[in-house]
Amino acid sequence: MIDDSANIILIGMPGVGKSTVGVLLAKALRRGFVDSDLLIQAGEDRGLQEIIDRNGNDAFCRLEEQYLLCLDVRRHVIATGGSAVYSEPAMRALKASGPVVHLSLPLERLLERLENLATRGVVIDPNQGLGELYRRRMPLYARWADVTVECDGRNQDQVTTEIINGLQKLTG
Repeated sequence: MIDDSANIILIGMPGVGKSTVGVLLAKALRRGFVDSDLLIQAGEDRGLQEIIDRNGNDAFCRLEEQYLLCLDVRRHVIATGGSAVYSEPAMRALKASGPVVHLSLPLERLLERLENLATRGVVIDPNQGLGELYRRRMPLYARWADVTVECDGRNQDQVTTEIINGLQKLTG
């Protein structure tokens, strides 16, 4: 498996299941769990969408970067916000702390899952649709991922097992 003190970082589009699968993975591997979106909400005492609405996408991304750079944990599963990959410094720091796992779903499945895109705190330009956001982010997820797990047609337990298998293959 991976270094016992390493973190496992989950990246992917909003709605792919990073938070839900992250909890299951942390239980399976007996690690702590951190959801960076929840850290930001608790630290700022505001919802993600409220932060984006008041301060804008760029300010939110800078704030997200600060939270990720200040994150000081070991042996945790870290579910990042979908926009974490926009920050090179944050992703370098996360990757230095452990393997990065990209949870992937086809755009069609994400369209089925994301009914509340305008209210769930997604960093997206007002004139941008989910398809355009998907095309913009997928190369970034691929760039940072050590392991990619296709989630389509798999339940959460199966995705968790696939992550564990992928991490085992990564370390030989």
